[in-house]
Amino acid sequence: MACITKKRNRDVIDFYDQHGKRRLKTLPKGITLKNAKKVLREIEQEVEKGVFLTTGNTPVFSDVAKNWLEYKKPNIRQSTFIQYEGHINNHLTSYFGATKINRINFHSIEKYLGYATAKEVTPPTLRKILISLGGILKYSVRKRYIDSNPIREIDKPKNKSSKKEVDFLKPEEIRSFIDNTDVQKYKIMFLLAVMSGMRQGELLGLQWDDIDWFNSQVRVKRTFNHGGFFPPKSETSKRAIDLSSMVIKELKKWQLACLPNELNLVFPSQEGKPMDSHNMVNRHFHPALKRAKLRRIRFHDLRHTYAALLIDQEENPKYIQTQMGHASISITMDVYGHLMNSVNREASNRLEIAVFGESGDILETQKEKHSTLKS
Repeated sequence: MACITKKRNRDVIDFYDQHGKRRLKTLPKGITLKNAKKVLREIEQEVEKGVFLTTGNTPVFSDVAKNWLEYKKPNIRQSTFIQYEGHINNHLTSYFGATKINRINFHSIEKYLGYATAKEVTPPTLRKILISLGGILKYSVRKRYIDSNPIREIDKPKNKSSKKEVDFLKPEEIRSFIDNTDVQKYKIMFLLAVMSGMRQGELLGLQWDDIDWFNSQVRVKRTFNHGGFFPPKSETSKRAIDLSSMVIKELKKWQLACLPNELNLVFPSQEGKPMDSHNMVNRHFHPALKRAKLRRIRFHDLRHTYAALLIDQEENPKYIQTQMGHASISITMDVYGHLMNSVNREASNRLEIAVFGESGDILETQKEKHSTLKS
């Protein structure tokens, strides 16, 4: 049983750890009996839960973060690993690196958020960093370095400004943009992006065998990101997208002109390898926008353009969800719901006809029935 004793005029806690080994913890000189008992209770609780560590055995944050990365690596996508690694190397280690992992608590994380905000780290980035930190601390709980994960008590940083609406090209802007793309490969790539909503990585990883010529569809089976091929980001991202006859026609023309390559890529580089996305955007995408005298948008906005076109055609939201590859229709509505008409007189008229018929004179009919009954 743990107790407080005296050794050389200093208070010492004498106890056995969870492994049955006797430990002596010398308390600071001048500590009050009340504070000494508080430390005693903390040690007893740590021993009871099996998480007591001597100061020398407690690892520092940087070591735990490194071990966590190695633990996660086999089970996550390369792009996710790179993101976690960036959070640790560029943000967390510079602040927590030499800190003992059991010293990272609610208050130290709150202080870090203030520090990061002062460094102008944006709320969306901070939220992602907290996810990485939470993973490291959860790992620490499993390793019994700490008793609980303090990240659960932290409020997520909120955006100061309202959510930015998606940007997209209007039909006349699309035509001008495509017309001002001067290389056939990129003209077809941008056309397919607009008319299919495929993500940039999905286009870069597209192979000729993925195109179903008979059913006029393109099947998304992989993505190319961070120098490697990966499965699509989710099961719903593995999808078959309907293509118009014009897009199929242009793809057939490009297939004849495309240089054969070992990977059978639809949009290969000059060397027959996957295209460099940064070069594509900087040397062809942005210049085409500039020649068309259009605003500078992101490549991902071509995906938003596809969704906006479907919405403008009043396609069923469920169809839009499946074509976009969203995990649920709520995602589709959250991102694009504001583009849908809030006033739809045709829908209300169809509802009236379904219930009351073409004449829509139910009140007059009821009036006539009432008069007949009275007479």
